[in-house]
Amino acid sequence: MATSEQDVIQVSDLAGLTHDQLLRFYRTMVASRRVDDREQSLKRQNKAYFQISGAGHEAVGVALAAHCDPDRDWFFPYYRDRALMLALGQSPLDHLLQAVGAEEDPASGGRQMPGHFGDVRFNTPTSSSPTGTQFLQAVGAAEAGTKIAAVDGLLERIESSFAEDEVVIVCTGDGATSEGEFWESLNTACNLSLPVVYVVQDNGYAISVPVEVQTAGGSISRLASGFPGLHVVECDGTDVIDSYRAAGEAIAYARERRGPSMLHAHTTRPYSHSMSDDERAYRTPEEREEQDIKDPLRRLRELLIDSGATTADELDVLEKDIHDAVAEAADVALDKPQPDPSTAMKHLFSEDVDPTSADFDTEDHPRYESDKLLTMVDLLNACMRSEMERDPRMVIFGEDVADVSRAEIIDEVKGKGGVFKVTHGLQKRFGSERVYNSPLAEANIVGRAIGMALRGLKPVVEIQFFDYIWPAMMQIRNELATMRYRSNGEFSAPVVIRTTYGGYLKGGAIYHSQTGETLFTHCPGLHVCMPATAEDAAGLLRTAIRCDDPVLFLEHKHLYRQVYNKGRNPGPEYMIPFGKAKVVREGTDITLVTCGALVKRSMDAAKIAADQHGIDTEIIDLRTVQPFDMERIADSVKKTNKVVVVHEDSLSWGIGSEIAARIADELFEYLDGPVRRVASLDTWVAYAPPVENEILPQAADVAEAIRELAAY
Repeated sequence: MATSEQDVIQVSDLAGLTHDQLLRFYRTMVASRRVDDREQSLKRQNKAYFQISGAGHEAVGVALAAHCDPDRDWFFPYYRDRALMLALGQSPLDHLLQAVGAEEDPASGGRQMPGHFGDVRFNTPTSSSPTGTQFLQAVGAAEAGTKIAAVDGLLERIESSFAEDEVVIVCTGDGATSEGEFWESLNTACNLSLPVVYVVQDNGYAISVPVEVQTAGGSISRLASGFPGLHVVECDGTDVIDSYRAAGEAIAYARERRGPSMLHAHTTRPYSHSMSDDERAYRTPEEREEQDIKDPLRRLRELLIDSGATTADELDVLEKDIHDAVAEAADVALDKPQPDPSTAMKHLFSEDVDPTSADFDTEDHPRYESDKLLTMVDLLNACMRSEMERDPRMVIFGEDVADVSRAEIIDEVKGKGGVFKVTHGLQKRFGSERVYNSPLAEANIVGRAIGMALRGLKPVVEIQFFDYIWPAMMQIRNELATMRYRSNGEFSAPVVIRTTYGGYLKGGAIYHSQTGETLFTHCPGLHVCMPATAEDAAGLLRTAIRCDDPVLFLEHKHLYRQVYNKGRNPGPEYMIPFGKAKVVREGTDITLVTCGALVKRSMDAAKIAADQHGIDTEIIDLRTVQPFDMERIADSVKKTNKVVVVHEDSLSWGIGSEIAARIADELFEYLDGPVRRVASLDTWVAYAPPVENEILPQAADVAEAIRELAAY
């Protein structure tokens, strides 16, 4: 390697970097670009099926990695972070395996498209395609670190890595900072002073939309500078020296526990957004030529030569060696087998912990603590209390769930404990590190819970009303439900989301009376529970908490304090497996399948049908709707030969449609009549009680359906 007096002269201009370090940076940056090029070639040959490059972002990627430790820090990259991932320890082969969809792809086993990085070896949870969802998960991961350090007994239960001075790196393009979840995450990161480093790689475009159209004033760092405690550092992301300096400053700030930081790196994008995009349609030749001058590879190559670190000839040899190595890696990747088609359903749920199994069935052996009858609210609270005593990993948060937000007054007031008092007293018993309030932001609640679950915690979060769950839908459907599947079983997020739902309130109206469970049963990888009684609620919630999958736990407001569904406390080991329905009324003439608030109305209807018409109705309470107990339904249908499905949600596209279709498909020969459905009208629930009663199914409606079907 060539040396000269410049070695000494220029050291002070290199932010403390040696020539050897700069050469290592360059090798990684060139490898990143060559992998981009090889993927594009494979795409043109139809040997890869998508390509999105990290070109122009290489300098900031290697600079970041130089200040991080993949054994203790955590990373939430985005799709331009190829150089970062290579610098952390991944190989070009790792990336090319994903490009060709190989079974050995370490990120997803062939389930995710290229550029969606994830690697359990380097504390990098699986990435997804929605932009901006990673911010809240990164905040949750950092929050988990604070819990691990503060909660007694938690560190011993955590299997993932933890370090007292760890930081969480979350990367993004400038376009994704327009997402609301970016701002929600900043609010929490600053409010809790979390060690999160936001890395905004600003190449000036979100596909074809320029930054001045995306961002007021054209600068995200100026917009974010008003957040208290957020340290903002701006740099030239095409200059590896400036990037290294700025990254070091931003990471040190977070590592020293001074709060979150933001590194705003101005990069380039020499290739189009992806191979599905052609930037010539919206960028002038002059603009693209100017960008080429700022190419980080070009700039570092010139620096290496000018500083005397090496020569042009030596770099030519290095670049050829890297080109050949990447080409060889591509050939290896192409020789690797594709995933076996038989694995298509694998890793939707845990392969090790099965909440539908006998391991979760203690229903026949309750250990009643007394003969006192308790409401559903009481038993849900008791379940959470006993589970928190059992497992220090469990945390509870959401809007209003704590007794107080200001812990110093906890002994002076009664405490809130949720709008319906379901979590009352838990903060007082377990402290503010484990039970606490969140901002009024549903995506914030679920996204943070995902990040915490990735670190090994067991978050049980509350969305105050089902009607307001929709801001969290992106986190629930595209993140929570896909986490295990898209990582090929390497990562999981066993979050329990509790939320109230349903009508029959007299005044709930449009925005406090929705049901809508089928919108979640249609999310592969998510369990959905709908208990009708206090004891069932306790048993199912305990299963939800102890299982290793995400669960949506629907609690009907109308059932919270009813007398008829009260039960005794069945003890701290009482569990009901998912997918196990319950015959709540034996019968011989008609099978009635229902759940939730319609169980009681169906029982009332069955009594009417028996007393007035002599019809003997068997009633099955599903208890969980994903999965639901088709075997129990089939046993009953084979006995009665006629079925009514009764549910609270709208008639069209409700759970009754799926159950009716399954019965028609699997039990047609046993039917002596059509499968009838009773449900709400296909409209919203109105405020005025007479209209609400008309919209929601009543006992009389169910009784009439039973009578008509019996007469068929």
